[in-house]
Amino acid sequence: MAARRRTRWGLVAVLAALPALIVVWLVAMVVKFATSDYPLGGGPEKVSCAEALDFGGARLPEGAYDAECTVRAWMDTDYEATFRMPRAGVHDWLTGTYPKGPAPGTEFCDEGADLCLNLDSEDNPPPPGVGANAVVVNVTYEGTGTARVDFTAFTV
Repeated sequence: MAARRRTRWGLVAVLAALPALIVVWLVAMVVKFATSDYPLGGGPEKVSCAEALDFGGARLPEGAYDAECTVRAWMDTDYEATFRMPRAGVHDWLTGTYPKGPAPGTEFCDEGADLCLNLDSEDNPPPPGVGANAVVVNVTYEGTGTARVDFTAFTV
């Protein structure tokens, strides 16, 4: 008598479902890439401003307020800090924070900035011992007494 063959329905079902599962996964990845600003991760996360500024060798100046700070890290690290401070103290804060850096000026500032400081070259690097390879500070004057400071410290 011939041996009776049994079909292994469980194995057949798994093999039949595998292409459908792969298609569902691919569709999910396409949707994630199409709808996310950071599909591979590294989106901005809130951090303390002490951490953000320290990465670039700085501290919050006296009288700073409305401070918000973030970090984005994936291949590179990018700390950003935004705060307001008394306009009269901006120049002293910049020169006191980076005494060996270039003088704050208006050349190479972001659009709309009134004053900036760029520590992003071999001639003008960030201070030794900080985590950042470059520091960019843009200052926008808001009226006669207030300045908004946009501070970025990042690796390249």
